[in-house]
Amino acid sequence: MTRTTIAGIAALFVLAIIASASLFTVSQTQQVLVVQFGKVEGAIQDPGLHAKWPIAQNIITFDKRLLAVELPNEEVILGDQRRLIIDTFTVFRITDPLRFYQAIGPIPENIRGRLNSVVTGSLRRVLGNNKLLDVLSADRERIMSTIRGQVNTEMQNFGVSIEDVRIRRADLPKENTDAILSRMQSERQRVAAQARAEGAEASQRIKADAERERTVLVADAKATADNLRGEGEAEATNTYAKSFGQDPGFFSIWRTLQGYRDIFDSGAARLVVTPDNDYLRYLQAPPPAPSR
Repeated sequence: MTRTTIAGIAALFVLAIIASASLFTVSQTQQVLVVQFGKVEGAIQDPGLHAKWPIAQNIITFDKRLLAVELPNEEVILGDQRRLIIDTFTVFRITDPLRFYQAIGPIPENIRGRLNSVVTGSLRRVLGNNKLLDVLSADRERIMSTIRGQVNTEMQNFGVSIEDVRIRRADLPKENTDAILSRMQSERQRVAAQARAEGAEASQRIKADAERERTVLVADAKATADNLRGEGEAEATNTYAKSFGQDPGFFSIWRTLQGYRDIFDSGAARLVVTPDNDYLRYLQAPPPAPSR
């Protein structure tokens, strides 16, 4: 191999090194700042192959896509003096890499501290003019739109466009939660006690109505029974009277025998009379045969 060939290969190798140090690619999701000795020489947002001075210049890459930052919990006082612990997240996009670099620096994660202060300040201002029911109702969208507008206006000075600010979670402080739960428990107990009292009152009313109806029914039944008994006794008396009128002798014998049965049926009855008492005449001699 001749010296000319070796020199040519060396020259190609040097050119390849210079080309690799001079050329860079910007993807569709990136935007680039070209920095020369700490000074920004230009911003590149178009994707493709680009060139820079080797060694003297370097590039700083920022993402074009939407970026999300979850911020720490903040305790906020609402317009009705209620306290809420707010958990938020913010979605933003770097729209001006030069301004972002000048305000924040080359590390995009450094935006977290600035976003935290801006979002927290806007939350306190806006929520301080709204009540708890507003935050928990459909009016929440209006509240978040106002917060998003305020944060976007402030963050434009940092080359950032705020796409969305959302409350991911809103909790009452523990002491407030315990107090609310205690009030809810007391209210439930009051409602339960009222329901039991109303139930007891209804029970007493139903029992009283049933007792009254029972008394009326028993009284009506007794009255009906007395009427029927009176009618039966009257009919029996009438029958006895007719029987007595048809054969007084037989009726007298039958009534006497009925009396014997009622007295001596148990076998333990004792009757103290003289032997010649007329009541025992049919025990001493049978009654005479009826005349035909």
